[in-house]
Amino acid sequence: MGESRLHADSLTGMTDSADIPTSRPLDAWLDALSQPTGSPGGGAATGVMLGLATGLMGMVAGYTRDDAVAEIAGRLDGTRAELLEAVEAAGVVSADLGAALARVPEDPEREEAVRGAALEAAASVARLGRLGITVVDEARTLAAHGNPHVAVDLAVATEALAAGLAGASLNLRANLQLARRHGASAAVQAGLDEEVGRLAEARTQVARITVELSARLD
Repeated sequence: MGESRLHADSLTGMTDSADIPTSRPLDAWLDALSQPTGSPGGGAATGVMLGLATGLMGMVAGYTRDDAVAEIAGRLDGTRAELLEAVEAAGVVSADLGAALARVPEDPEREEAVRGAALEAAASVARLGRLGITVVDEARTLAAHGNPHVAVDLAVATEALAAGLAGASLNLRANLQLARRHGASAAVQAGLDEEVGRLAEARTQVARITVELSARLD
């Protein structure tokens, strides 16, 4: 089945389902995620995983009485709010990409539409990734100074953070690949390509933190 037919069949109704706010009850949001609409999709799920990480890290910070941790909770609250905004935006961008892909091959504007939408999707998920990267230092500080009685919660948080960073990397690479297939130049993609490397380095750092935390549980 060709690319246009595949997306025309599987992404029908995507635009109508783009308005899936994360403020909806969790069961409703997960139900929307399970539908074959793509909005919310993998990008939005990436943001939610990062939001879970910041939420758990905020809990650990709240349980900790240490000057090194005092300001972390407020910063995490701000990052989590930004993540939820970015998740909303990712749903809209995903719908736009689906609509572009669903155009018939004979449409003379399809190539440009897909290229532009893929780059917008890449930029959207890169934003999520950058927000995830900003909390790596907080995770490191909490690992060093956080309340040891909630070390397991911090370990779960770092696992969620690693998963979110991985999701951002995978989605970013997929969107960049799609943009290249539809004529995006290397120069246009250069900055976003660099984001892939930054996400990989952040994931490596988070993995080290998780290993350290896990060792405390034995």
